Amino acid sequence: MPIFRTVEGGGFTEIRAAIAVAEHLSFRAAADALSMSPTALSSNVRALEDRLGIRLFNRTTRSVSLTSAGEEFIASVAPSLAAIEQAMQAAGSHGTRPSGTLRINSSVTGAHEILTPLIQAYMAQHPAVQVELSSESRLVDVVLEGCDAGIRLAESVPAEMVAVPLPFGLDFCVVGAPGYFADHPAPRTPLDLAAHSCIRSRASGGGIYRWEFEQNGETLEIDVPGALTLDDQSLMLKAAIAGIGLAYISRAIAAEAIASGRLVTVLEDWVAGSSLLCLYYPRNRNTSAALRALIDLIRADSGSRG
Repeated sequence: MPIFRTVEGGGFTEIRAAIAVAEHLSFRAAADALSMSPTALSSNVRALEDRLGIRLFNRTTRSVSLTSAGEEFIASVAPSLAAIEQAMQAAGSHGTRPSGTLRINSSVTGAHEILTPLIQAYMAQHPAVQVELSSESRLVDVVLEGCDAGIRLAESVPAEMVAVPLPFGLDFCVVGAPGYFADHPAPRTPLDLAAHSCIRSRASGGGIYRWEFEQNGETLEIDVPGALTLDDQSLMLKAAIAGIGLAYISRAIAAEAIASGRLVTVLEDWVAGSSLLCLYYPRNRNTSAALRALIDLIRADSGSRG
């Protein structure tokens, strides 16, 4: 539990309350996130507005939005408050026994890869640690988001971060439903995809992801045809199972549907090799005992596989 939630009657509590409302744009959702009553949270926000002499939020019965002054204030104080909170948590977690909360932000596909066995094994070894694993497509600033570490492809890790390679990579596959293949012959080469309905993927940068293939040193990147474009792997999985078209998705996400026969893999001889995943964390910050334990587990696993 973030330490500022335990401070009563002070400026930190008021600021934390305002930041939570700005994040959720809802007083009720912010109160739930901070384990406060809506009345207490509203009182803290009003006290802060009175202290500052400005209105931070526009409130109606249906919506909450930041005023221009509120946007400027939140943008100024949120990074500092996150840094202070993280520093105090780190200072209190330097004991030999990992404890507290470990926050990790990951890509959606990366989260599916690490949940089992890495996170599962970590939690079994360190029951005093609570793990918060958040996933999203966009690359976020883990420091500003209040996270201890991130999980991304090696080429996406920011240069100022310490990167720890994971002992497994990120694998993709091309899948389709049996019902789809009842009406369409399975593609034999990636070029055959031109005659298929494909579920296209919107990359985090905004462009359309080109499906990647390789065989005997030959590499291909194909802008596949398709009437449906999605930006979430779980939706691509659902669409493929429904027979809408072929999908290029994480093997970890598709594994259960493949095992049950709801999806069939194709072009296995052309699927590109694994992409390296890394855990990364700030270089110039104190590393908590909880994070150090996760790093040790990763390195031990990598050594045993080597």
